[in-house]
Amino acid sequence: MNYEKTLEDFEKILMELREENKSIPIIVEGEKDKQALQKLGIEGDIISYNLGMSIANFCDMIAQNHKNVIILTDWDRKGGFLCSTIRKNLEGRVKINTEFRKFFAKNSTTRTIEGLPSWLDMVKSKINEGKKILSIF
Repeated sequence: MNYEKTLEDFEKILMELREENKSIPIIVEGEKDKQALQKLGIEGDIISYNLGMSIANFCDMIAQNHKNVIILTDWDRKGGFLCSTIRKNLEGRVKINTEFRKFFAKNSTTRTIEGLPSWLDMVKSKINEGKKILSIF
């Protein structure tokens, strides 16, 4: 794995996500996911699905209040099910973006939003280790 290229790609996609999130809310599974995104500098509207309501009622609430959303559920089995169910319930009512979710799933070794900050820290530490080794020679 080329850690420097990986970090560069992640920083670029996080900048895009921050920009999009200025006007488009992000749907996540729970509060820890919301905190993880905030740790990554995402400061816009982040909506946790875990509000104690059914998916249908949650999606009705989203459709009443938003024209666009970014779905950023985990890329494990539960997150995949939740993403597809929310998407089906919002179809025709709200424009949905899942591209960020696809990028993180494809380009990281973590399976959760919650794990992204520590995964990025690990990538940065691998880059620093490589620089230290090079400076020895």
